[in-house]
Amino acid sequence: MEISSVVVASWMVLGLVMATSTLRVEAARAFFVFGDSLVDNGNNNYLATTARADSPPYGIDTPSRRPTGRFSNGKNIPDFISDALDSEPTLPYLSPQLTGNKLLVGANFASAGIGILNDTGIQFVNIIRMYRQLQYFEEYQNRLANLVGNNEAQRIVSQALVLITVGGNDFVNNYYLVPFSARSRQFALPDYVRYLISEYRKLLMSLYELGARKVLVTGTGPLGCVPAELAMRSTNGQCAPDLQQAAGLFNPQLVQMINGLNSEYGENIFIAANTNQQTNDFISNPGAYGFTTSKTACCGQGPYNGLGLCTTASNLCSNRDVYAFWDPFHPSERANGIIVQSILRGSEDYMSPMNLSTFLSLDTNTRT
Repeated sequence: MEISSVVVASWMVLGLVMATSTLRVEAARAFFVFGDSLVDNGNNNYLATTARADSPPYGIDTPSRRPTGRFSNGKNIPDFISDALDSEPTLPYLSPQLTGNKLLVGANFASAGIGILNDTGIQFVNIIRMYRQLQYFEEYQNRLANLVGNNEAQRIVSQALVLITVGGNDFVNNYYLVPFSARSRQFALPDYVRYLISEYRKLLMSLYELGARKVLVTGTGPLGCVPAELAMRSTNGQCAPDLQQAAGLFNPQLVQMINGLNSEYGENIFIAANTNQQTNDFISNPGAYGFTTSKTACCGQGPYNGLGLCTTASNLCSNRDVYAFWDPFHPSERANGIIVQSILRGSEDYMSPMNLSTFLSLDTNTRT
């Protein structure tokens, strides 16, 4: 009787361990991030560049109250998505901590200042341009294969979520960077947008060729409404019309391009987030989201706190939660959280062809 009880108990414990292990495997989904400062988790901290967020008051609302390399007072968009995946935040690919089992979580390849085009952000000199981010992704997969084997590495990548956020800098830090910029002399705005979309398409196809099968693509926000552009281009607090026109041309063509790629591949590999509309909502009606202002940055100087960098010498608001923008270009932590909620559960007005929660649920029953 006692031996039988022990055997039964042992099988119960083994079953519980196996069930727990299975749940962990099913819950674990790697996460890879590509793009610019909106999603950089600190890669630029390891580079000799001015495009860095490694000094106070950046990170003022993190648990350590110290800068992390994120262009935020706290969490950025990838952090909130990691929370939704029930996963720890992705480490920057250049971080020496990204070794061993940390590789199973995924990696963040993003770098502040970059764009779709290689000549975007040239003033920042040493940044990880998109072609290099993709090379790092390939390098990462080799490191992962050495850890878990080729087949398991391919499975992890194919079931992973990939986020790519790029394009805004191609306008702000390229086409409109200076009057009569090289790109603005080369292209009329509609032609430039079509060129960007064609180059973006190549990047997405490269991600597919590297094994990505679940890719979240974000458009540009309302470029002319950020505090930096209000400070430099607006005389009455209205959004800069030229940059707004650029965003208005870019985002619909991005969705059209993504739908075309999905048709070519015969399945929904890519979903598009209409971050322009998502951000426009709280810019046009900040009070509805608990913000007191969507024009003035929490940290900065000059009109709308929109000039220069956010530093210890800058004006700094006391309550970051009531500001839609943290610094002259980047949303506050709370605004990032609102954007991600829309990405996760938003209607077709915000997500195409489906929201992220639906996208991730498509393979829940087939993953092991």
